[in-house]
Amino acid sequence: MLNPNLDDIQLTKDDYERYSRHLILPEVGVEGQKRLKAASVLCIGTGGLGSPLLLYLAAAGIGRLGIVDFDVVDSSNLQRQVIHSSSWVNKPKIESAKTRILELNPYCQVDLYETRLSSANALDIMESYDIVVDGTDNFPTRYLVNDACVLLNKPNVYGSIFRFEGQATVFNYQDGPNYRDLYPEPPPPGLVPSCAEGGVLGILPGIIGVIQATETLKIILGQGTTLSGRLLLFNALDMSFRELKLRPNPERPIIEKLVDYEEFCGIHQAKAEEAKQMAEIPEMTVRELKTLLDSPAKDYVLLDVRNPNEYEIAQIPGSVLVPLPDIENGDGIEKVRSLTNGHRLIVHCKLGGRSAKALGLLKQAGIEGTNVKGGIQAWSQEVDSSVPTY
Repeated sequence: MLNPNLDDIQLTKDDYERYSRHLILPEVGVEGQKRLKAASVLCIGTGGLGSPLLLYLAAAGIGRLGIVDFDVVDSSNLQRQVIHSSSWVNKPKIESAKTRILELNPYCQVDLYETRLSSANALDIMESYDIVVDGTDNFPTRYLVNDACVLLNKPNVYGSIFRFEGQATVFNYQDGPNYRDLYPEPPPPGLVPSCAEGGVLGILPGIIGVIQATETLKIILGQGTTLSGRLLLFNALDMSFRELKLRPNPERPIIEKLVDYEEFCGIHQAKAEEAKQMAEIPEMTVRELKTLLDSPAKDYVLLDVRNPNEYEIAQIPGSVLVPLPDIENGDGIEKVRSLTNGHRLIVHCKLGGRSAKALGLLKQAGIEGTNVKGGIQAWSQEVDSSVPTY
């Protein structure tokens, strides 16, 4: 429970009208609404989780909201990032979010930090806020947010989503566990696909983001039992919730300073290894591929290693689908061998990363090939705009 000085906090006539449904709740009342008005909350990210979170916190009467983001609105965001609209595509997310928040509640102070959160700026940005809410989608930033909250003794309201599943909890609150108790070590880079690769049900972040907003209000109001010490798991397909208990690990390392979190998560090493692998694999541009496809030559096989549902969305003419997971488990290698049969092998995916990985595995099996730089997305942008992007 936060303990602000409420002596200087007054509710206006507009406040009484706007928050009347709060004020008649015994658990909120005038004092609780003053607590909300006095509170400051920092949201890291204005994506799927940050969108509903910010809207509901603003609507509830949080006096000051901080937003950290450096991205621009993309049309693919609009399926789930409901704080943004079509008119804001290609414009900064934080400006879009601020505009929508002030349309909803002009009495909310909105502070913007259009920057990537880093070890150099995290403590300075987070220090003046009561609560930090993590709406990020990558492991380095989650560890950074966690460690900064531990050093500053701030509650960290956590949520994450993937495909049809989400989780939420509260870290570093009332001597409860922090993120490193849930994940002592980060997973190997690339093991957990991003939403851009794995997909996400658009409604899912709304559910998890609203749970995060609920936990934030409960902490401010000092009401109810928070998720501290409990990891809430949600499955949208089953419409089921279950809980796992979380406890502080007495053997966890003491957090004394912020570190290089990309290094900690192995990102630098993974990028170096990927660059080395890419340097060893021949590449061709989509324009070179187009020239080849238009030529009379037939001594090649164009392999698509995306997932079947991606192949259904868009294809390069003449491509044959052998998904990367089939190559990884070995089932697809012999299929590729029989397809090539002495022909030149050309491989593509969405952006070029998965096809490079496939070629690395095929090379170990004695099958050489060429990677299409930029994948089908580059094909759509540079060769055939009628091919959908996703």
